[in-house]
Amino acid sequence: MLATVETRDLTLPAPASLDHGLARLARPILPPVSRLASRPVQLFLTSAFVLFVELLLIRWIPANVVYLGFFRNFLLMASFLGIGAGILFGRDPRRLPLSPFAAVLLAMVALVGTFTLRAYINLSGEIAFDITGNPRSDPGFIVIALIVMLTSIIMAAAALPLGRLLTSMRPLKAYAIDISGSMTGIAAFALVSGLATPPALWFAIVGVLAGLLALGSGVTRWSLISGAMLVATVILAILQQGPTTTWSSYYRIDEVAGQGLKGINVNGIPHQAMSPANAPRLPAFYTQIYRWFPDRTYDRVLIVGAGSGTDVAVALAHGAKHVDAVEIDATIQKIGIRDHPDHPYDDPRVTRWVDDGRSFLRQSHDRYDLVVFALPDSLTLVSTTASIRLESFLFTNEAFASVRDHLASDGAFVMYNYYREPWLVAKLGRMLQQTFGEAPLVKIYSGGAGSAASLAAGPAVGALAGGPPPGDTTDAIDLAAAPRPATDDWPFLYLLEPNLPSHYFLALGLILAWGVLLISRAAHRSGTSLRRFSPHFFVLGIAFLLLETRSIVTFSLLFGSTWLVNALVFFAVLASVLLAILVASRFTIRRTWWLYVALLGSIALAYVLPPASLLIDPPWLRYVAAGALAFAPVFFANLVFSYSFRDTRTADMAFASNLFGAMVGGAIEYLALITGYQALLIIVAGLYVGAYVLAERVRLLADVDLTVAEPASVSEATATA
Repeated sequence: MLATVETRDLTLPAPASLDHGLARLARPILPPVSRLASRPVQLFLTSAFVLFVELLLIRWIPANVVYLGFFRNFLLMASFLGIGAGILFGRDPRRLPLSPFAAVLLAMVALVGTFTLRAYINLSGEIAFDITGNPRSDPGFIVIALIVMLTSIIMAAAALPLGRLLTSMRPLKAYAIDISGSMTGIAAFALVSGLATPPALWFAIVGVLAGLLALGSGVTRWSLISGAMLVATVILAILQQGPTTTWSSYYRIDEVAGQGLKGINVNGIPHQAMSPANAPRLPAFYTQIYRWFPDRTYDRVLIVGAGSGTDVAVALAHGAKHVDAVEIDATIQKIGIRDHPDHPYDDPRVTRWVDDGRSFLRQSHDRYDLVVFALPDSLTLVSTTASIRLESFLFTNEAFASVRDHLASDGAFVMYNYYREPWLVAKLGRMLQQTFGEAPLVKIYSGGAGSAASLAAGPAVGALAGGPPPGDTTDAIDLAAAPRPATDDWPFLYLLEPNLPSHYFLALGLILAWGVLLISRAAHRSGTSLRRFSPHFFVLGIAFLLLETRSIVTFSLLFGSTWLVNALVFFAVLASVLLAILVASRFTIRRTWWLYVALLGSIALAYVLPPASLLIDPPWLRYVAAGALAFAPVFFANLVFSYSFRDTRTADMAFASNLFGAMVGGAIEYLALITGYQALLIIVAGLYVGAYVLAERVRLLADVDLTVAEPASVSEATATA
């Protein structure tokens, strides 16, 4: 493995001030490999390298540092910041001749492997997982701050070659190559993630890509040293993986054993135990629906969140003739097939499904005597970029309505979990009342991990006409005082009310402050004036991040929050970028105002036609309609960017400004906690209006000498462009 050093003109002399030892480390000892040395190839490989590293960090870090996962898209923001800063640092490689990438990545792996933070519940207005009862004094916040800073530094080091490569050819050509490489990086990581490979392989691929870049730019002594550090990183990743640890498409899974039972932890959090159906200490909620209706049997049962199979075993033990067992994680299901003591998945009465629960409900036309939401996981994240918790669209009024439509005339719906807060039980009870037309049956269990409870609704409950069930007793909850229900537009089940918690303000403020510091340092180090910073591309970056977030949300709702759907959405976004580049390169548009009109029109259409209106059959028609509605604004937004980018004389600064805007957009995205996702489109429309106003300034500046000298090779490349 050889670590990359930034692509550069090898004939450039080192400045006199450079230390002789550093000069020796930076001096090539092997000439570049001709097939890898061309600037288009180097740009393609660098872009693939950057995206692969970004996705690796976003996937791997929250799986090991639990608390960071609940700060939503901080790692994505840190990545955007780092890439933008790396472009600035890389404008003049003589000022930073050695890439710190391998050293900082090794430090990150050592840090994350050392500090495994435990989960603890502490917040009253939002159910999240704190670290101690006094978060202000907990060192975990220091660790998180270090991780965010290290992430931005790693990404800056990975993106160093972009500062030179983006200005070495025509802007649109450079942009097209960059996007093609990014798509390759996304596809590669989606493949290794979907195949449930371990992180050691991911880091090994990083080493291979770094080696290819080094071979193309010339192997140096520093390349060999960095290569050794990358080998150490792979070895450390292997050592950190326990003997019972596996990686699924979603989680780090640790198989544990205790008190005679096998269990599963995901991302360091206790997740489920494989209990026999007749276990004496089986939690009461597993059998609550059967105790409420003791003389009732349920022939057809649907279990969403079937996991390793305990809920399926309980249903079979109570006389189910057929069970559809839906589990989103194939690895967890395989563990249950192999290890559950009752072997419920081997029963011929059971049909196994690997799918998102909401997606399965949408595609199924069957009716069930009993539908069970069996402790769907509330602890982990499907996508840190959109930060949609796994059951965000499974616990909304619209999702409950979908369950209602799948119940038989005398069917029942039951859900149970460790809800942790009484207000969450009341919130879910109110949502069931609104959907099914009657107050649900509720049973709250004392002791254990917080407020465990069972809730049941449906025709079987409605037939009681408000009276008690024939079996076990129920508990009363105040539905009138329950918090605002979760909906598909505001799918934040774990927020008490729409608000932005104070700890988010603090954390976002710290990230933005770090961003300003890093940008200023990068500009100073590269000899670049911040007057070159482009407000136009900055605003485009903010708007596009919000638009992309809403596209991810739309497709997660319509097609499920699976890893494959999210990967395809990211890939499709970049494909629309390539299409926009093709249009911009083939057709000359002198007046771009109509692009903004088309963009604003497509945003308005997406606003008046919310995603729920596209829940139509057949699925192919839903896909076409959703794709057109979600990606029309994305396509026109990319056309706007491509035409502006085509005319810029400072491609690297334009690209960096756009990435800094995306970082700020990641912070603004938190407004969805207050407004919901649909209202973000209003903000997006306003931002694009502002970008149009600023576009005229971009065109004026294109003819102005900014008086700050470029490196010779950059000036020549700009002139030829």
